[in-house]
Amino acid sequence: MWIPTEHEKYGVVIAGFRGTVPHGLSLEIGDTVQILEKCDGWYRGFALKNPNLKGIFPSNYIHLKNACVKNKGQFEMVVPTEDSVITEMTSTLRDWGTMWKQLYVRNEGDLFHRLWHIMNEILDLRRQVLVGHLTHDRMKDVKRHITARLDWGNEQLGLDLVPRKEYAMVDPEEISITELYRLMEHRHRKKDTPVQVSSHHLFVQMKSLMCSNLGEELEVIFSLFDSKENRPISERFFLKLNRNGLPKCPEKPERHCSLFVDLGTSELRKDIYITVHIIRIGRMGAGEKKNACNVLYRRPFGCAVLSIADLLAGDTKDDLILKVYMCNTENEWYQIHENIIKKLNARYNLTGSNAGLAVSLQLLHGDIEQIRREYTSMFTHGVSITRKLGFSNIIMPGEMRNDLYVTIERGEFEKGGKSVARNVEVTMFIVDSTGQILKDFISFGSGEPLATEFHTFVLYHNNSPRWAELLKLPIPVDKFRGAHLRFEFRHCSTKEKGEKKLFGFSFVPLMQENGRTLPDGTHELIVHKCEENIRLQDASHYLKFPFSKGHLLGNNHPAIKTTKESFWITSFLCSTKLTQNGDMLDLLKWRAHPEKIAGCLSKLKEIDGSEIVKFLQDTLDTLFGILDENSQKYGSHVFDCLVHIINLLQDSKFHHFKPVMDTYIESHFAGALAYRDLIKVLKWHVDRITEVERQTHNQEVLKAQEYIFKYIVQSRKLFSLATGGQNVEEFCCCIQELLMSVRFFLSQETKGDAALSQAQAIFLSSFPAVYSELLKLFDMREVANLVRDTLVSLPTTTNADESLQGVKLQCIGKIVESQLYTSPESRYILLPIVLHHLHVHLQEQKDLIMCASILSNIFCFIKKNGSEKSLLEEIDIIVNSLLDILLKTILEITSRPQSAGSAMRFQFQDVTGEFVSCLLSLLRQMTDRHYQQLLDRFKTRDELRDFLLQIFTVFRILLQPEMFPKDWTVMRLVANNVIITTVLYLSDALRKNFLNESFDYKIWDSYFYLAVIFINQLCLQLEMFTSSKKKKVLEKYGDMRVTMGCEIFSMWQNLGELKVHFIPALIGPFLEVTLIPQPDLRNVMIPIFHDMMDWEQRRSGNFKQVEAKLIDKLDSLMSEGKGDETYRELFNSIIPLFGPYPSLLKKIERETWRESGVSLIATVTRLMERLLDYRDCMKMGDVDGKKIGCTVSLLNFYKTELNKEEMYIRYIHKLHDLHLKAQNFTEAAYTLLLYDELLEWSDRPLREFLSYPMQTEWQRKEYLHLTIIQNFDRGKCWENGIILCRKIAEQYESYYDYRNLSKMRMMEASLYDKIMDQQRLEPEFFRVGFYGKKFPFFLRNKEFVCRGHDYERLEAFQQRMLNEFPHAIAMQHANQPDETIFQAEAQYLQIYAVTPIPENQEVLQREGIPDNIKSFYKVNHIWRFRYDRPFHKGVKDKDNEFKSLWVERTTLILVQSLPGISRWFEVEKREVVEMSPLENAIEVLENKNLQLRTLISQCQTRQMQNINPLTMCLNGVIDAAVNGGVSRYQEAFFVKEYILNHPEDGEKITCLRELMLEQAQILEFGLAVHEKFVPQDMRPLHKKLVDQFFVMKSSLGIQEYAACIQASPVHFPNGSPRVPRNSVPVSMSPEGARVIPRRSPLSYPAVNRYSSSSLSSQASAEVSNITGQSESSDEVFNMQPSPSTSSLSSAHSASPNVTSSAPSSARGSPLLSDKLKHSRENSCLSPRERPCSAIYPNSSEPSQRIMFNHIGDGALPRSDPNLSGPEKAVNSTPSSWSLDSGKEARNMSECGKLMSPPVPPRPMQTASPARHVTSVSPSPAGRSPMKGTVQSFIPSPVDYHSSGLISNSPVLSGSYSSGISSLSRCSTSETSGFETQISDHSVPIPNCNVSEEPMRKESKTPPPYSVYERTLRRPVPLPHSLSIPIPSDPPALPPKPMLVRPNNLENSSKRTEQVPRPRPLPRKVSQL
Repeated sequence: MWIPTEHEKYGVVIAGFRGTVPHGLSLEIGDTVQILEKCDGWYRGFALKNPNLKGIFPSNYIHLKNACVKNKGQFEMVVPTEDSVITEMTSTLRDWGTMWKQLYVRNEGDLFHRLWHIMNEILDLRRQVLVGHLTHDRMKDVKRHITARLDWGNEQLGLDLVPRKEYAMVDPEEISITELYRLMEHRHRKKDTPVQVSSHHLFVQMKSLMCSNLGEELEVIFSLFDSKENRPISERFFLKLNRNGLPKCPEKPERHCSLFVDLGTSELRKDIYITVHIIRIGRMGAGEKKNACNVLYRRPFGCAVLSIADLLAGDTKDDLILKVYMCNTENEWYQIHENIIKKLNARYNLTGSNAGLAVSLQLLHGDIEQIRREYTSMFTHGVSITRKLGFSNIIMPGEMRNDLYVTIERGEFEKGGKSVARNVEVTMFIVDSTGQILKDFISFGSGEPLATEFHTFVLYHNNSPRWAELLKLPIPVDKFRGAHLRFEFRHCSTKEKGEKKLFGFSFVPLMQENGRTLPDGTHELIVHKCEENIRLQDASHYLKFPFSKGHLLGNNHPAIKTTKESFWITSFLCSTKLTQNGDMLDLLKWRAHPEKIAGCLSKLKEIDGSEIVKFLQDTLDTLFGILDENSQKYGSHVFDCLVHIINLLQDSKFHHFKPVMDTYIESHFAGALAYRDLIKVLKWHVDRITEVERQTHNQEVLKAQEYIFKYIVQSRKLFSLATGGQNVEEFCCCIQELLMSVRFFLSQETKGDAALSQAQAIFLSSFPAVYSELLKLFDMREVANLVRDTLVSLPTTTNADESLQGVKLQCIGKIVESQLYTSPESRYILLPIVLHHLHVHLQEQKDLIMCASILSNIFCFIKKNGSEKSLLEEIDIIVNSLLDILLKTILEITSRPQSAGSAMRFQFQDVTGEFVSCLLSLLRQMTDRHYQQLLDRFKTRDELRDFLLQIFTVFRILLQPEMFPKDWTVMRLVANNVIITTVLYLSDALRKNFLNESFDYKIWDSYFYLAVIFINQLCLQLEMFTSSKKKKVLEKYGDMRVTMGCEIFSMWQNLGELKVHFIPALIGPFLEVTLIPQPDLRNVMIPIFHDMMDWEQRRSGNFKQVEAKLIDKLDSLMSEGKGDETYRELFNSIIPLFGPYPSLLKKIERETWRESGVSLIATVTRLMERLLDYRDCMKMGDVDGKKIGCTVSLLNFYKTELNKEEMYIRYIHKLHDLHLKAQNFTEAAYTLLLYDELLEWSDRPLREFLSYPMQTEWQRKEYLHLTIIQNFDRGKCWENGIILCRKIAEQYESYYDYRNLSKMRMMEASLYDKIMDQQRLEPEFFRVGFYGKKFPFFLRNKEFVCRGHDYERLEAFQQRMLNEFPHAIAMQHANQPDETIFQAEAQYLQIYAVTPIPENQEVLQREGIPDNIKSFYKVNHIWRFRYDRPFHKGVKDKDNEFKSLWVERTTLILVQSLPGISRWFEVEKREVVEMSPLENAIEVLENKNLQLRTLISQCQTRQMQNINPLTMCLNGVIDAAVNGGVSRYQEAFFVKEYILNHPEDGEKITCLRELMLEQAQILEFGLAVHEKFVPQDMRPLHKKLVDQFFVMKSSLGIQEYAACIQASPVHFPNGSPRVPRNSVPVSMSPEGARVIPRRSPLSYPAVNRYSSSSLSSQASAEVSNITGQSESSDEVFNMQPSPSTSSLSSAHSASPNVTSSAPSSARGSPLLSDKLKHSRENSCLSPRERPCSAIYPNSSEPSQRIMFNHIGDGALPRSDPNLSGPEKAVNSTPSSWSLDSGKEARNMSECGKLMSPPVPPRPMQTASPARHVTSVSPSPAGRSPMKGTVQSFIPSPVDYHSSGLISNSPVLSGSYSSGISSLSRCSTSETSGFETQISDHSVPIPNCNVSEEPMRKESKTPPPYSVYERTLRRPVPLPHSLSIPIPSDPPALPPKPMLVRPNNLENSSKRTEQVPRPRPLPRKVSQL
């Protein structure tokens, strides 16, 4: 039985549970669960992460934790009772865990790893806290570490700032808002601004000395040196190094590590240096022999210097190498560091190039205790402490020091009878009063133990040595008296004995007889002669002598050697017990000399403060002792001394001695009668404050009044204790009189008297401390009255001194913080006066910071003591007094201009937050009664109106994002809670007072705008929060947006007929609210739009205004990222929702309303679909097709459906910017043209818009023209730029602006030059289908044609599309998808290449036009594209597949031509036709013949440097034919059965036969050319080809021609004249051929889809060379044809380019045979992984690819029986025109949609049914026929260098119309006539051999080139270098049989005529 749990309420899952049992709850390790019931080892409950899902789970899987239960019962809430820091850690780590994984996904590795370490560290600290074994201090330290790391992680992850109090999170409901603000502000400042520390420390670690000439021990001395004052500022750090330069005691870190402590901020400057002096311990000379002397001396070695400024940047310098300079002249050793600092180091040598001192330095910040905590390891291992010289900046009480610093400066000695100067060594001892040497009281420096004696270093042969060695003597005070220092001077001999001979000594006593110590400063000591140590053993013997030159009485003392010898030392005492001041000693011994008391008291002010604080207690005892004994005589003097001492403690240096004085007053002060004298003297001073001559002293007295009152109060307490409380009335009277004097003095108006004002300010600043003392003697009420009377006495004039006003406020602030304010009685007395002064200051906008601080404290106190009944009345008082002024103050400070200095701006910002928190605190404390009283207080409606407008405005300011920092979510939520509560109270007042006849639009409008701003706040959008954060917010506040939304709806309904005032103004704001993805809020707000439409319909009969406003606002809001798909569906439900509201429709006809409403909603919904797509696309990083397509869709929608010109223009420019970013310059130009077309060449002024300034329409259009021209230029679309150049030039010309006209003409000329000179790549075009519901609306279930990027092929394009749509599935076939694909919840992409059909056939058919020009028209202004799909119809013949091989040709017609404003456009219409197998065979042969002709021509004209392409093409055709290739066509179409079954194909059969015969003759001629150019190593292959060719001819039934016929006078572009088929052919030889090209062979459409249309002949040569590689050749020749693919059947034999006409086999083409289905699996392979075959060419081999492109078939997909296996790897492309009917071709030509090149005429065979048909040229009428016989000519040099077959033209690539070039230069009539003539007179003609002599002569003087003019065609002689000698009777090839087919094809297939279609967006430059 399930029993509700009592104590088992909360637990943590310790083992995962899958929940497989019935009602089981799935749990993961670490989940927290709330337990509801238990039963037999099972619990029932829920996981806190998903409280809606309840279930059962095993009890032993749960670790129970203590928790308290709130709201017991159905809605109980469990709160764990663990430490709040633990709770925060747990929830925070859970949140971080999710975000941490996202960091990995986003590749933010650095933060990922740092956060990982922090999380582990927090977990370790959490374990320590949970164990519970930590001490209180350690626990506090751990919590501090935890919160610091939590805050760091939250900041790094962009999470909220957590307010904390003593390391625990605070509940914002438990503290006042002002306190919450302060906590947030404190944490924010702590985060933003580093804490300024005044104490710094330098850590030094000595590592080694690197020097080549070591070998002696060294001493290294570190110290800090002030180069500005030329003095050391620290003690010395002294360490010893061994002979290797390493520390002697490495096991003792304190011997080689030191911490220089207590450096002030002023000492971290660049002129503070670390100086290092190095002393060697060894022989006198560094180069002396080892046995010269055994005595070791301290000798100078080197010095190094480093500025401390070098450490300020990084704080740490590991392994720093300091340069060590050696001193060459020892007499400068004492100042070597100064010279190095001054850059005078040129005189010193470095110890070596690689030598130096290796040290580690680190600068630490904070007090020494903090450093001990943070760097515990440093102090644990050991480190020596090096102090500053003297006291630190702050002297701490209790600090015990007695250090005497002695610097051995220099000496002056005589030679002493020597010829050279002495080597002097000084030895120092400390000798006590008994003559004994004190042991271990000499410190060489920190790091070394104390020593008994000290030896200076020795300077060689120097009688005036300078040492400057600093020593510290920490002598105890008890040994100080009577002790003296003795300095012994010895000469160090360099002889073998090396003895040190004493020759004199000096001494100096440490204390004088009168008790004073040795004065600080330099002392010149007398050098006494002494040569025996025995004389020094008795100190009393020499202590009688004078020790200093200043004490020397006479010169003839027998013990004195000479007064010329002197020795100087400098001493400095740092002692807290001893003094050098005689006046101080006299004062302390005042009883011994009573007559000196007055003098001593007057001299006290001259004594140094450090001397006074050292003897503070003794001094105070002395003063009060004197006061007790003779108050009448010395009372005022003692009072003045006491004031001096008290004020001395105000100094920051002695500030820490205040507790010492406090302790003295509490524990040691015994002046029970002192209070009378102190009150009397103080009153005397207060009464005389206005006297000018005593102003300064009186101010000093007022500064000290706090401690004077402390002495008065303590004295009175002592008196009361002693006397039993006598004289109380007398004391009260004295105090009252004193305060009366104070009040009188305070009430005086300053009237410009600065001194009086200053005195008043000084009194007020210390007054709070005075009444705090009085509270010890008087009760609260009495003191409160005293304080009130004192404050009331202050002058309230507005012209009072500002500084005095500030001090007055500070005084009030201290009152509010004091104990006096805590009592309700005293608070009731003080609060009115406090509020009065605050009101005055706020009204004048003065001292706002202080006012805000006081108010904050008031509200903090109210919140803490909220249970007191008196507080409700106090809130009443505060509301009446301050609410209005608070609102005005916030309005004032937020409306101030921000142009002031940054400091002032930040000050205002801080104040604003303080006042806002005060206002929110007040509003939160107000109850219903307070609100009612507030509203009742307003006497008139205008007053209420002003108040409501004011508070609504303030609330709008509070809701601004910049009001609080972005991570202050806690503060924002609290503020919102207060605001919505207040608004709910005030909305009642709005309804009651401002409806119907009292309606006020402004106040209602302000209310609605406030509500909208409230709902739209970022901090309330719970959808953006993590689940845990969202849960916390909902538990504490609920969804405040819904509450406010309901209030809006309620208020809107109350408006009634007044709603029309807010239409359409509120449409935008309400629409913004509905875009929030909160279902409840939307359901509340959407019906308001019904109302708006209804009321607008009533008022104006339509809702155009609503529609216009709706659309405008929708665009701006969607662009900001608001709204979602659900919103569109919800909005779409407005019309159905009218059902529940029939009352809205009573006054209008339902049908009318419904139709217009449906229309509006449909429009808005369509717009939203586009806007949502646009918004989603714009979230992407890089510019891609989706962004551009989305913008185009939206742009067109605004233009066509909404006709909103401004929005249309805005999106034009957005699209333009996207194109520029993606470097689509041509598209950018077309886009800008849309705007250009809207403008005219007029002087109409235009306003400033977007980035355009205010200008005339003409100027803007001119600017646009120039920008568009620039973009066309960058996009290499120069022809379009030329048209615009002409247009703008016309304008310049009409205005006679010849300067700009000249520039424009030059620009136009430059564009012409670029057309001729620069290369242009012809892009590929791809058809893309987007299927499935998951695509954006503008793509969904549509097909597009896309213009590819430069060099982009199908594979690259497909990969790009899959990258743009990573979730899309690539379809592996070209068939149209079915409905299931359309409706699928997925994304399907169908991609294949298509061939463009150029519009402008005239330019392409014209002869003599360079390919540079034609290439533009092939790929620009393209509306139509096509692709072919081979298929078998009927039964497939296994032996001959050509019988049933049909081709489905699909033509796609776009909505706009490419290129345009986008790289892709939607397909508007599809046209599908089918080509019969016979037509297919004709087209295949036709294109193969053309390819052969072109290759032969290129070979003849030496455009091919490598003959391999021709070789492979010949081999492919001949080999295939021999193996049954062409014969398959004969078997299929020439059999009797086919002819009888298809009588309508007779002419086509004839045509096919002629093409086969023509191919044989072309092959024969090609072999002849091949024989001439074939290299020697390929001769066997050529011979094989010749043999196979004869086999081929015999298989076709072609006989050898017996004799040569007479050459035709007409010449052909492919290098071979045509002859009639019934003529006897002549033997063909290349020498006998004559090349007469009508136009460049390279100008024909190309088969290569991989190279540019403008590749030079050089590139052709490179390509040809590449094809000679064995790898690619082998690969081609080793491909074996399958039985079903013996011909070049589209997908079977194509390279990847087969997809230009149909999807390649790699994409699952249906053309694949069964045996090749494995290609589908290979489609995912990389190019190198795919099988290399005809189906899968190796795309990674450019050589192979380009080679194929040379020889690729131009008609794919087809099956060509003339191709053998090797050639089936050739790239091929589809034919560019259909063979279905001549009628269609003609119709296409007429409508300008299909640009077919001219079809050359062919003579007919006698057996042909069309034998007598007259030849008609299909050339356009624009071609003028040329008369007469034409001489041999060649194209212009440009033609030779254009790319023709080598080009990769996707427009006509391999798309050959039959007979694309005329084979004669003459007119069609001449051609037909000639051919007829030959046919009639065909007789055998003997073979004519051509001699070689004429050829040699011709080659000597080649004629110059000449080029065609566009309008005048004239023959161009062929250069001898490129020509082939013309024989008298050249062999000929038969002409193409072309004329029969078009006429007969007309009847073979019926096609619907194509009607030219207008563009949807006509443009003025549409002809570009």
